[in-house]
Amino acid sequence: MSKPLPEVTPNTWSFLRDAMIKPTGFREYDARWKYPEEINLPGMTALGLGLGTQMRRRGIEPVIAVGNDYRDYSLAIKNALILGLMQAGIQVKDIGPALSPMAYFAQFHLDVPAVAMVTASHNPNGWTGVKMGFDRPLTHGPDEMAELRDIVLNGDGEPAPGGSYEFVEGVKEAYIDDLVGDFTMSRPLKVVCATGNGTAAAFAPEIFKRIGVEVVDSHNRLDYTFPNYNPNPEAMEMLHDMAASVKASGADLALGFDGDGDRCGVVDDEGEEIFADKVGVIMARDLSKLHPNATFVADVKSTGLFASDPELQKNGVKADYWKTGHSHMKRRVKEIGALAGFEKSGHYFLAEPVGRGYDCGMRVAVEVCKMLDRNPDKSMSDLRKALPKTWSTPTMSPYCADTEKYAVLERLVQKLVAKHEAGEQLADRAIKEVVTVNGARVILDNGSWGLVRASSNTPNLVVVCESSESESEMRAIFADIDAVIRTEPLVGEYDQTI
Repeated sequence: MSKPLPEVTPNTWSFLRDAMIKPTGFREYDARWKYPEEINLPGMTALGLGLGTQMRRRGIEPVIAVGNDYRDYSLAIKNALILGLMQAGIQVKDIGPALSPMAYFAQFHLDVPAVAMVTASHNPNGWTGVKMGFDRPLTHGPDEMAELRDIVLNGDGEPAPGGSYEFVEGVKEAYIDDLVGDFTMSRPLKVVCATGNGTAAAFAPEIFKRIGVEVVDSHNRLDYTFPNYNPNPEAMEMLHDMAASVKASGADLALGFDGDGDRCGVVDDEGEEIFADKVGVIMARDLSKLHPNATFVADVKSTGLFASDPELQKNGVKADYWKTGHSHMKRRVKEIGALAGFEKSGHYFLAEPVGRGYDCGMRVAVEVCKMLDRNPDKSMSDLRKALPKTWSTPTMSPYCADTEKYAVLERLVQKLVAKHEAGEQLADRAIKEVVTVNGARVILDNGSWGLVRASSNTPNLVVVCESSESESEMRAIFADIDAVIRTEPLVGEYDQTI
C-alpha cells in the first residue's frame, strides 16, 4: 500500500490507480468528503484498509456489518470500502441498502462488533462519507477518528489474510420487526410521512402502517436526485413543506426523516414546526412518568427547559448538557446510564428499555406515536402548548472554512468569556455564565442564552439563541452574538437567519 498522494487530481491516470483523500474529511465523529473532488475510489479502499487495520490493532474481532444509503454512487463507494476491509483480513457482512440505524441494529442482530455505514447523511448529493463504530451502540469519536486518519494518511494500512465477503439477507425485515414489536395504536392517528425521496422512503411508510397509523405520503418515492428538497428535517424548507401537508390533509402531525434515517423532525396538528429539542422535552415529560428520576442528556444547542421545566423537576429528572455530535451524545448516554439523549439537530438516543442507545429516526417516530396513544385526549399541539413558552432561533450556520473554523471559534470563545469577566451585558442583561464544553453557550441571568460553536460536519460555525422572555429578546441575543462573530473576517454569510 503506497501512501495517499495529495497531488492526485481527478481525470488523471493516477486518479484511477492511487488513493486521493482530503485530510479535512476526517471529522470529529464520522468521515465526509465531496465525491469525487475530495476522495476517489482508491481512496475509499485505502480507508477500508485503514479501518480494518485499526480493528486488528485494537484487538477487535475481524467481522464488520457494512451498509449504504440510497444515492446513485453509494454502492460503488461501499464496494471500494469493502475491498479495503477484505485486504485487511476482515470478514464483511454486507447488509445492502440501509438506514444508518439499520446498520447499527445489524451489529446486535448479527452479533458483530463493528459497523461501517456509507452515507452522506443529510448532506446534499455530491457528498459521501462513512459512519463507523466498534463498541455498540457507539460510533467513532474524536480519538478514534484521529487514530484512523493517521493510519490512512500515513499509509500504515496493513494487509492481512482471512478477508471474506457475505451478503446477508433479511436485516431490513428484522429491523422493522424490532421497531414495531407487538404494538398497535388504540386511537386513530393520521400522520404525514415525509422522507424527501431519501432512503427512509423504503422504511417509514411501512412502519407506520404496521402500527395502525393512517399515512399521508409526502415525497415517499425513492429518488436519489432529491427532486423536491434535500431530506433534512432541521432545514426550514422541509419543515415548511411538512406543515403545508398537515394543513392540506388535516393530519394529526407530520414526521420527517433525513437522508440516512437517523434523525426525525416533527410538525404538529396546527402546522407548527416543533424544534427537536422541544420535542425532546415533550418526550422526556412522558417517559419520566414511566421512569421517574431518569437522567436525560441534551446537547449544548438545546433548550434550557430540560433543566428548568417544572414538570420534569416534579418527576425527579436530572438534566445533563453535553457536547453536540451523535458520537459524543451516544457515548455520554451510555457512560452515565441516561434513559435518553436529545440533540437539537433531531438525533435522539433512546436507551434501554426504550431503545438500544443509538440514534434512530424510526424509533423516535414509533415512540411519538406510542406517546400519543398513551395520551388519547391530547393532540401534539396540546403537548407543545403545555411546555413553558420560549422563543428560539433555528440552527444557523455562517460559512467558515474547515481549515479555519476551530481557530476562529477559539478566538470567539475568548471574546465572549472576556465580555462576561468584564461585567458587560448581552441583550441588555447580565451574563450569568459562559459554558465552554463545546464552543461558548452564553447564559443570561434569566436563563436565556446564545451559542456559537463549530460544525463538525461542514465548513460552518453554528449559532443558536433562545429567550425565556420574548421574541424581541431572542433577536437581541442573536444581534449581540452576531456582532462578536462579525469581528472575525473569515466568517461568511448565514445559510438562513431569523
